[in-house]
Amino acid sequence: LEAGEDQEQAELLTEMERAFADARGPVHVLDLHTTSGAGAPFSTACDTLRNRRFALEVPAPFVLGLEERVEGTLMDWVDGLGHTVMVFESGQNQDPAAVDRAEGAVWLALVAAGVIEEADAPEATRARTALRAERGDIPRVLEFRYRHPVTPAAQFKMLPGFKSFQRVRKGQVLAQDIQGDVTAPATARILMPLYQEQGEDGFFIVREFRFVWLKVSEVLRRLHADRIAHWLPGIRRVAGYDDRLLVNRRVARWYALELLHLLGYRRERESGAALLVQRRPGE
Repeated sequence: LEAGEDQEQAELLTEMERAFADARGPVHVLDLHTTSGAGAPFSTACDTLRNRRFALEVPAPFVLGLEERVEGTLMDWVDGLGHTVMVFESGQNQDPAAVDRAEGAVWLALVAAGVIEEADAPEATRARTALRAERGDIPRVLEFRYRHPVTPAAQFKMLPGFKSFQRVRKGQVLAQDIQGDVTAPATARILMPLYQEQGEDGFFIVREFRFVWLKVSEVLRRLHADRIAHWLPGIRRVAGYDDRLLVNRRVARWYALELLHLLGYRRERESGAALLVQRRPGE
């Protein structure tokens, strides 16, 4: 099975590279997925201004920062080539409505990419209306806050009944593993609870990201405020890299990381006693 999947991926890669080479204008990629758990459809994208504009044309919840916690994705590869890309999660596996939502996202992506005019595509207008209604009281934009990694040895098992964007309370039992209860680390919303045997992500926790901060973020990036981010206490540049900073968390204030997120520094990993943060190139 793995060999067959590897062959499929290699063939897909070849076809995509051919399509990119033949493109006569900007390239837009829509990556369609379904999930093992129930819940509203949503989109996510690498956090660049061009990807935001593309993803926000689909009126489903838009989750920021999620892509930076998952390594080696198709979205990451396409973005690294300089193309515009988003992922659309259309709903639960085997749910017929997920197919309809995915089709609607395709129509809206075609409009967003400038391939067709919405006035000529009533399917796009219907999809926009349906996705907006389905969002309900879920915030328009949310931000990643926590990922619960799992391994086969952990014997992780979600408790039944959770669905994406459901509100959870800090300390609420969400799942169980070999060590006992797995609880919510914060009062927020759960995303993509794992209800299948395969998978490395037990669940994610997301919270509302107010739309005004999205606008503030855009202004700061257009002003290239990242050039002076290293002036903040506890933050310094990484020699030889324009897109990386080292954060001394014993010195940097809590708001420093929030500001770095606004500037696009969403990739985080430990680097000795410091935190290495990185933004997408080309911003």
